[in-house]
Amino acid sequence: MAAMTPLKGCVGWSVIHSEQARRIEPIKAEREKQIKRKKEMKCSWVHLLVLVACLLPALVECRVRKYTFNVVLKNTSNLCASKPIVTVNGHFPGPTLYAREDDTVLVRVINQVKYNVSIHWHGVRQLRTGWSDGPAYITQCPIPTGQSFLYNFTLTGQRGTLLWHAHILWLRATVHGAIVILPKRGVPYPFPKPHKEVVVILAEWWKSDVEAVINEALSSGLAPNVSDAHTINGHPGPVSNCPSQGGFSLQVEPGKTYLLRIINAALNEELFFKIAGHQLTVVEVDALYTKPFKIDTLVIAPGQTTNALITADQTSGKYLMATSPFMDSPIAVDNLTATATLHYSGTLASSPTTLTNPPPQNATAVANKFTNSLRSLNSKKYPAKVPLTVDHSLFITVGLGINPCATCAAGNGSRAVASMNNVTFVMPTTALLQAHYFNISGVYTTDFPAKPPVAFNYTGSPKNLQTMNGTKVYRLSYNSTVQVVLQDTGIIANENHPIHLHGFNFFAVGKGLGNYNPKTDPQNFNLVDPVERNTIGVPSGGWVAFRFLADNPGSLVHALPLGSAHNLGTEDGFLSGKRQRPQPVGYTPSK
Repeated sequence: MAAMTPLKGCVGWSVIHSEQARRIEPIKAEREKQIKRKKEMKCSWVHLLVLVACLLPALVECRVRKYTFNVVLKNTSNLCASKPIVTVNGHFPGPTLYAREDDTVLVRVINQVKYNVSIHWHGVRQLRTGWSDGPAYITQCPIPTGQSFLYNFTLTGQRGTLLWHAHILWLRATVHGAIVILPKRGVPYPFPKPHKEVVVILAEWWKSDVEAVINEALSSGLAPNVSDAHTINGHPGPVSNCPSQGGFSLQVEPGKTYLLRIINAALNEELFFKIAGHQLTVVEVDALYTKPFKIDTLVIAPGQTTNALITADQTSGKYLMATSPFMDSPIAVDNLTATATLHYSGTLASSPTTLTNPPPQNATAVANKFTNSLRSLNSKKYPAKVPLTVDHSLFITVGLGINPCATCAAGNGSRAVASMNNVTFVMPTTALLQAHYFNISGVYTTDFPAKPPVAFNYTGSPKNLQTMNGTKVYRLSYNSTVQVVLQDTGIIANENHPIHLHGFNFFAVGKGLGNYNPKTDPQNFNLVDPVERNTIGVPSGGWVAFRFLADNPGSLVHALPLGSAHNLGTEDGFLSGKRQRPQPVGYTPSK
C-alpha cells in the first residue's frame, strides 16, 4: 500500500504558518527561560536537602520521564503465520510507559514506516497541553515518514492504568501499549499493597494487513472484516487451527496477591475476562479508584482499563485465563477465545490446566452485573465531585446510516457510515486545534446539534437512513457543567458503542434500555458516587448519561474510539472556552 502523504493544511505547520511561527518563537523562548529558572530554583533545594531527602524522598519527588518510540516494521508470528506489522520499538504490544502522579513525560516519536503516524495518550487529561493529545487532524498534524515529534505532558493529579495507541488509520491494531502511573512516592494505594503488579493487554489480531482491511471496507462501502483472533499480551494461545502456539503465562506464588492492570486495546469489541477458580477484586477503572468489589468476570470496552487484585489462594496448579467477545446484538464479531495461563510456582509445565467456560457472547446479564457494581471510591482523599447542576445539556444519538457512494460497487452504490445526531464526521485536512488557535476559518463549524434534528423511535427502524456530512463542533463555556445522554439507534441495527472523551473524565450517572425519557429517567441518576471514567459503552438498544466539568480549555474531540466507526465518521468535537498555549511548530527530521 502506498504511503499516506500529509494532506493539505497539514504539510507542516512551520511552513504553512511561518508568520504565526515567527510570532510564537519569542513566546517559546521566554517560556523556556521561565521553565529553566523554575527548574534551577527547584534543583537548588536538592543540594541543601540531601540528608532530608534520604529520609523523606517524597520532598524531592519531581521527575521528567523521557522515552523514545521508534515506529518500525517487525515480522511477527501468530496463528502459525508471520506478517510484518507496524510496532513501537519492535514490540507487540508496545513498551509500557511508567511514571508517577505529577511527573512530566517527554516522548520522542520517530516515524520510520511508510504511513503517517500519531500517538494518543488515552485518558491523560492533557491540562493545557492539548497539542500533545495525539489524534491526527484533531489536535495535531500526523508525523510524516522520516520525521519525529516530541510529546510533552504532565500527569497532573492522575494515578492508575491508562493506554497509549496510534490515532490514525487502523495502526492502533498493533501500535499500542500501557501507561502505568504510580502514586506519588510515599502515598499508599487505597487497597492492600500487592506482591506484584502485572500488565495484561487484550487485543485483536488479523491475518491480513489491517490497513488493507479498512481500505477495502471504505472502497466497497461495506463493514470491515472482523479479526481472526483475540490476544492476551500479544498471544492468542493455542487454537484449533494452530494448537502448537504458546500463550502468555502469569507465574504466581501461593498466598500472594497480585494487581492485574487489564487493558482492552481491541479496535472493535467489548471483551469478557475471567480466570478459572479465582475471584477478582476490582479497585480501579480508567485510572480512577472504585469501591472494591469481588466478581469472577469483567467486561471491558475498547479503550477502557480495569485494575483488579487476584489472590493465589489455591495450593498449586495451572488455571486458564480467558478473554472472549461481548455482543448482544446480531452483529458479526470475532468469536475466538484467547487464552493464557495462571501458573503456580512449583507446578510442572506438563500438569493439566483447570479450565473455565467463557460467558456466552450475548451474556448481557453477566456484563450488567459488572457495570452495575462500579462505584466511585468517593472517600475524603478521593471524592466524587459530581456536577449537581447542568449548564449544557446534550442528547446525542449514536448509530449507523447509509449514504450514496457511486464507486462502492459491493455496496450497490451505497456506503455504510456512522453518525452522531445524524452528522457523519468529515476528517479535516487542518488539525482542529490548529484552526482554533490560529483562527483559521473554513476548517469546522460550531453548529453541531445539541439534539437530533428529527425526533423518532430511536431504537426502532426509521425510514430515512441517510446522514449529513460535516466537520462540526459544539462550543462549551470554560468551567461550565455538561450533561451528555448518548442514545443507541436501530438504524441498520442496534449495537453497543464505546465512547471516549479526550481530555476529560466524566461521571456515568445513569443508563437504561429503550429510548431515554428526559422526564423520568433523571430521577434515577446516581449523583452521589457514580463511577468516574474516560471511556464508556453505550448499551445496545439503550442509552447512557454522564456529566463532567469543562475545565480543560481548547479543542478536544469527543469520539468513538473503536476503529471501524472512527473511520466511518463517528466523531464530534467540544471546544472548551479558553485557548491552549502555543503549539510546537513543525517536525524535526529523524536521525
